Amino acid sequence: MTVPKPYDDIGADGIERLVDRFYHHMRVLPEAATIFAMHPTDLGETKATLRAFLSMWLGGPDLFRPTHGEPFLRRRHLRFPIDGAARDAWMHCMGLALAEVVEDARLREHLTANFQQMANHMVNRAGASASPGLPLMRGQAPTDSRDG
Repeated sequence: MTVPKPYDDIGADGIERLVDRFYHHMRVLPEAATIFAMHPTDLGETKATLRAFLSMWLGGPDLFRPTHGEPFLRRRHLRFPIDGAARDAWMHCMGLALAEVVEDARLREHLTANFQQMANHMVNRAGASASPGLPLMRGQAPTDSRDG
């Protein structure tokens, strides 16, 4: 018996919508302005990279490694100043996108928890543990400057 993977429920079309909605929220929400400014003006390649990563990460086709190599997410993001506020803004945008795209509440909760772990790991600067006006995500770890 095969264990279902999130990709089985979301698929390529769902990933496409998730990435589009995520970047929509990042573009329009004032609380995400700082993290949106870390991105290039043309989001085409950035969106394609995130779609490829999510396909692999969610158990679908590995579209990431053939082009980009091993993910090493934290290392790839060290050039960006990611503090607790940036992490929370990122999670806020992803949470909104997940709510719009992933209908199954249990899957959405599972993905939110996994994205939260990933976002916590990306923090590479000391700073505020939460952005003003943004709710803390359940299970959020304190800000630290771990290497890795």
